Amino acid sequence: MSDYRLSAQSREEAGKGSSRRLRRLEGLVPAIVYGGKNAPKSIQLAHKDLKRALEEEAFYSSIITLEIDGKDEPVILKALQRHPAKPVVLHADFQRASANTVLKVHVPVHFLNETTCKGVKLQGGVIHHDAVEIEVSCSPKNLPEFIEVDLADMELDQVIHLSDIKAPKGVTFIALTHDSDLPVVSIHKAKGASADSESAAGAAEGESEGGE
Repeated sequence: MSDYRLSAQSREEAGKGSSRRLRRLEGLVPAIVYGGKNAPKSIQLAHKDLKRALEEEAFYSSIITLEIDGKDEPVILKALQRHPAKPVVLHADFQRASANTVLKVHVPVHFLNETTCKGVKLQGGVIHHDAVEIEVSCSPKNLPEFIEVDLADMELDQVIHLSDIKAPKGVTFIALTHDSDLPVVSIHKAKGASADSESAAGAAEGESEGGE
């Protein structure tokens, strides 16, 4: 598990005007921390620090230590509001992640042996990622940075569903609790491959007849 730590301060002022002033003049991002038994808390943190952390995939599925006014608070990132045209974070939502909290987090999927699996290397198939992240439920101590799916033995026209993937210890795939066995990855012939094969076969047959 990656170790992320950000410094933040309590924020008393609220409203769009205050938030714009924070971002424009002070280089800060307004945010909120909620969840657990404590009331939601408005905070502010350095835009450059948050932006740097957001460049790492693991940040989105890790426990983050927010140091708020000198006191540590374990949280996860729940939502971001970004500027539609600029590389600017407008607002962030953090959920408290105490030891007894049950978290619901979207965790990225890492696919192994994509180019060397039988369905691609020997059978000419193309991999389709039907899901690039999986929503999981777990305690903070069991939160995985990512879920690995090994494609080494995968063949053409095969589909790996959520139920085919072994969940890490203490982790539940939420979709399966709702009887939704989603496809995660599949291998199929490239579009046009069948037509190209038929055209090639037809051309070869024509040449054979012409030679007679």
